[in-house]
Parts: sequence; structure tokens; C-alpha cells
Amino acid sequence: MRAHLGGSSRQSLVTARLTLDAAIKGSDAKNASTLSAELFFVAEILNANIAVRRALTDSSRDANAKALFLKELFSSKIGAQALAVITEISVMRWSAPKDLVLVSEQLAIEAEASAANIAGELDRVEDEIFTASRAIAGSAELRKALTSDAKLAKATLVSEILKGASDSTVKLVSQLVNSWRGRSVESAFADYSHSLAARRNRVIAHVRVAAPMSAAQQERLSVALNAQVGQPVRINVEIEPAVIGGVSVKFADELVDGTVSNRLAGAARAVVGSK
Repeated sequence: MRAHLGGSSRQSLVTARLTLDAAIKGSDAKNASTLSAELFFVAEILNANIAVRRALTDSSRDANAKALFLKELFSSKIGAQALAVITEISVMRWSAPKDLVLVSEQLAIEAEASAANIAGELDRVEDEIFTASRAIAGSAELRKALTSDAKLAKATLVSEILKGASDSTVKLVSQLVNSWRGRSVESAFADYSHSLAARRNRVIAHVRVAAPMSAAQQERLSVALNAQVGQPVRINVEIEPAVIGGVSVKFADELVDGTVSNRLAGAARAVVGSK
């Protein structure tokens, strides 16, 4: 999230994203969207119940106790996949109980972003979220209607505003207008846009090569990355003669640098280190 998480929570968010990656790997768009809806539900429960948040962020409670507590609380309301995700993140360290709400919401948004990515609509969803945010922020009448407590009226209004939009956009905006949590319209939409961008960055591979890659080479790399990640990966190729030869692939938090320049630099460091 854009919110400033404490040190422990920042590190836990990194690990929580890996948990989400594993949960989504190989899923179709429908299953990823279902996971999103269930994680949003979890975030709502956590937001409404401080006792639950404290129980799950209490470092003195062991993992088994937390797992049993979550099973009793959620097993009849969410699927096994969402339960597994929230169980894993409950044993992570959090700087404040409220951070668990923020991260649960972030994972929910990213799960829906993954559904959109699998459907080939992630760019479209980002554009539509931005357009919706501008329309709502710029209209006093819409702001008032969508920040009211009338959920049914808001659902109808969102459907009218987003007629023709992606299913993922409709789901995200519908969720957003029912979970302001004290945020302004601008701040809430900025949080969602930030989370969408964070997920997009996890499905883009930045490739550095000395000379242009052929279509066949790009296709082979794309197939390999798609298999590793379990969902479509976009490849951005940067031509950089300084790499001399080979290829460097930066993906999410990983860097595989097989360039000649990197190997030469490594050899030089080894020589210097041996003196």
C-alpha cells in the first residue's frame, strides 16, 4: 500500500506477495478473482474486529493456535486457497495490528489484478480505474452518493458509471466504494492504483541484451517465464551494447544476469579479491 508500513510489516508484505504468487500460480482468471473476493472479505472482517486483528498479530500465540482460530472463523465462508493465504500471513510479524488489514486489502487487489492479467486486460483495468477516479473526484454529486451508506444505491450507480468496463474494474470499484475506511476518494483510488501497479510490475520481465532478440527468442523466453510464474508475463527488451553479449532478465524481485559484462566484472572482482 501507499501507507507507511513499519519495518516488520514492510518485510512481511514482501513475503506475503510471494504467498499470493504461489496461490495464483496456474490459476485461471475466475479462480484468481474468487480469491480476490475472499481476501477482500477477510480484510473487511479484520477491519471491523480489533480483537481478531490483535489475536492474529499477537507474537506470543503459536502458528497452530492461529491456524485453528482462522479455520473456526473463516472455513465456512471462504475457500481453502484464501484460508491458506491468510493463515500463512497471520504468522508473519506486523508492526501494528492495523497493518494486517492494509496488506490483506493489497493482496485482494493484486489477486484481481492477476485475474485481469490472465484475461489479458490488466492495462485496460488500470486505465479504467484512473478514468473512474477522475470522474468521481470531479463530481460533487457522485462523491456524495458513493461515500454514503446506501450500498444498494452505490452498486447500481457503479454499474451505470462503468457500463462496458472490464469485469475486474467493476469488481474493484464496487469494493472500493464500500470500504473507504476514512480515506478520501483520491486517497482510496491512489491505494488501488498503487496495488495494481505493484502487481503489474510482478508480471513484467525487463530484459537487457546487446543486440535485438529475434521473435523466436522472445517467444521461447516468454514461454519459459510463463511456465515459471504460472500466468502471462510481458517482456520489455532493452538494447544495451555495453552488456557485450548474453542476456540479463530482471523479474519481480529476481535478477538473472548472464551478460558477458557481468561475468567479466565478476572475474575482475575475483582477481582483485585474490590479491
